[in-house]
Amino acid sequence: MGIKRICCIGAGYVGAPTMAVIALKCPHIDITVVDIDIEKIKKWNGPIEHLPVYEPGLSEIILKTRDKNLFFSNEIENSIDNAEMIFIAVNTPTKLSGEGAGMAADLSYVESSAKTIAKSSKSDKIVVEKSTLPVRTAEKIKEILNKNNNSVNFEVLSNPEFLAEGTAIEDLFKSDRVLIGGDKTKSGLSAVQSLVNIYKNWIPIDKILTVNVWSAELSKLASNAMLAQRISSINSLSALCKKTDADIEEVSKAIGMDKRIGTEFLKVSPGFGGSCFKKDILNLVYLCQHYDLNEIADYWKGVLTINDFQRSRIFNIVNTFIKKYNLKKEISILGWAFKKNTDDSRESSSIYVASHFLKEGYIINIYDPKVKNDQIKKDLVMLKHTSKDLNQQINFFNSLELITNTKSPLLIMTEWDEFKSLNTNKHKLRIFDFRNILNNSKLTYRF
Repeated sequence: MGIKRICCIGAGYVGAPTMAVIALKCPHIDITVVDIDIEKIKKWNGPIEHLPVYEPGLSEIILKTRDKNLFFSNEIENSIDNAEMIFIAVNTPTKLSGEGAGMAADLSYVESSAKTIAKSSKSDKIVVEKSTLPVRTAEKIKEILNKNNNSVNFEVLSNPEFLAEGTAIEDLFKSDRVLIGGDKTKSGLSAVQSLVNIYKNWIPIDKILTVNVWSAELSKLASNAMLAQRISSINSLSALCKKTDADIEEVSKAIGMDKRIGTEFLKVSPGFGGSCFKKDILNLVYLCQHYDLNEIADYWKGVLTINDFQRSRIFNIVNTFIKKYNLKKEISILGWAFKKNTDDSRESSSIYVASHFLKEGYIINIYDPKVKNDQIKKDLVMLKHTSKDLNQQINFFNSLELITNTKSPLLIMTEWDEFKSLNTNKHKLRIFDFRNILNNSKLTYRF
């Protein structure tokens, strides 16, 4: 008998889009997404233009499924009890204190979810890890479940997401692979098959890979680490290109044509951002150190070092140029999201580059099509900039036209499509595009 009712704990960037697509592709399954954040759930149930997560194509799916077989609720315990399968898609930030602070994942939200599942369950459940978790977290979840409720059977699966923000819906529709990890026991294999049966409603069976739990957990960390490594590798070469008169885009093209390497993630950038790469690499570093693999840990720390170097490099190039021509200490940053087609600014390079400018006393004008002004302030306050400083040094703009009228240099940090028009209009000669300042393009500034 197939799964008829699913509960997902966590209504954020992973949980909500994933459940929306499952609801669309599996109309025979009722899905409830729950969250402790009352305001977030209100927004998911509110006007379609004000959903708490922006993702191309998501609002259209919500319109088709919401209140039909997709529901958003704060009634967490009842939703868990009514479900046969429960996804855990809560945040797992880097620990700020205690053992492993600064590197290890903070599992407090996961552990709290497991306790709630145990307390609320009156029948057997399949619990699915969807959050990015360190290896052997399933063991900890199982321990919490059994300790707090030994009257029902819990099967714990690992089903890591491999979504890129901005293309998450497309990624869910046409996944490179779906990874499902479970125990090799009879009940474990049955639980794995239940999840396979859900995905095969739209994913070809040859793209659904079943492995053990630990392999699934580590594969997620390793995938993100490898992608981040490619970004840092090409960015490190961009610095060498600048010194040697090589063209980084030509070098990238030549490297990418080697079929053993490929073209993906070989574009020069201000550095990687988002909620996963830095956090997962730190987690991997901590894991390596735990097993006394210190040389391996140092290797992966180097990937983060290059990322920080790239951000500092952008500031230094622009700051040097402005000083050389005695320009006013004012810069306009176009794009705050860590990539286009998302409103997520977590670990965005814009935050760190802006921080450098603020410390040097610059006035900063900021425009992003999707990231809200309050979120931008929060991002900078987290880097120890006080609200007072921000109010004196930051100006927010709600359109591209208005910010370009400030006559300050334009630093394009996110590749939003609407910024492409700047390459051909009257502002062309005062653009600092991260691609040209990191290559050998001659910087110009003229009205």
